Amino acid sequence: MTPEEELAHLLRPAGGGLYLVSTGRDEQLALQRKLYDASTDADVDAKWRATLGRIATAKACVLGIPSDVGAGFRRGANLGPQAIRTRMLLEDPAYPDYAKTHGIIDIGDVFCVPQLLSDEMLADDQKARARAALYPTLPPSERDALPVSPLSIAERAWNLVFALNPDVRPITLGGDHSTAWPVVAALHARERTPFGIVQMDAHTDLLKERLGIKMCFATWSYHANELLGRNGRLTEVGIRATRKDRGVWEADLGVRQFWADECNRDEAKAIDAIVAHVKSTGVKAIYFSNDIDGTDAAFADATGTPEPNGLRPDFVVDLIRRLGKELTILGADVMEVAPPLRDDPTMTVSLAVRYLRESLTAMLG
Repeated sequence: MTPEEELAHLLRPAGGGLYLVSTGRDEQLALQRKLYDASTDADVDAKWRATLGRIATAKACVLGIPSDVGAGFRRGANLGPQAIRTRMLLEDPAYPDYAKTHGIIDIGDVFCVPQLLSDEMLADDQKARARAALYPTLPPSERDALPVSPLSIAERAWNLVFALNPDVRPITLGGDHSTAWPVVAALHARERTPFGIVQMDAHTDLLKERLGIKMCFATWSYHANELLGRNGRLTEVGIRATRKDRGVWEADLGVRQFWADECNRDEAKAIDAIVAHVKSTGVKAIYFSNDIDGTDAAFADATGTPEPNGLRPDFVVDLIRRLGKELTILGADVMEVAPPLRDDPTMTVSLAVRYLRESLTAMLG
């Protein structure tokens, strides 16, 4: 198979990563038809496949990973990617034209089996049965090489995207924060020079494992930090919900943390310090990972673990803009938006859209 053909098996049109038969299906179809400017399901599929054919010339690719299996408290982030896209089109009906002008394409969603997370957690028999369900039209010789779990599919998809276009900028819409891992792993495999990660978060996500699970929302940063070689290349901003003192995390794992109270005392000084630290590590580029709970719960309450005393949205936006001016942003994400957890999630979803717009602008100029 060509990379485009494999991606067509691994992914679905935007919003289609959730397996729906009746409930919620109308909303899913409405998003797809509006985003792809299509009038029928067949037209959606044709235009989505045509989008995959434009990866080689795109400047940025958006991928949704509607999985919250890696979460630990309240679920609902599986509906984040669909909600963010729907709100984007509602607030900015001209977004498709903007995206076309700036070389931004939406390559759809990872198709998620909701009980699965990573292939390394599965027995061979389970992988075989999942492959038969996910790739029924492929002969066993081809489908036996394909992943079946959201994190594994996403990493394979990003590797294929980078094979088609080594310079494209990835944007991931989560999903719980474990869905940041696949793109970081793929970026690490792609990049020839070291890069850093700037992570907005109320939590450290620095456990080596959680209840025996290697990769989930609470562990992805630990493994990303190891991948980067430590040395302060993981910068965490907004931390405030952890059982350990900052000195423990920084001394034991070589991360650099800017806690929320420090940032809130003097925002301009904090931004200067964050940018200066990132530059001091010697990296010229960063991946910007934006967990919505890094923002104060007063502005972002539709998330699995809303935390008070967090960052103001304007601070986050100013930091994104500053990083975009003084460093290269290789890619970005918006994570942990969980619309079902509030009767009216509009405030949180609109903020996620604002962060998405700012990230795109900072990456592409």
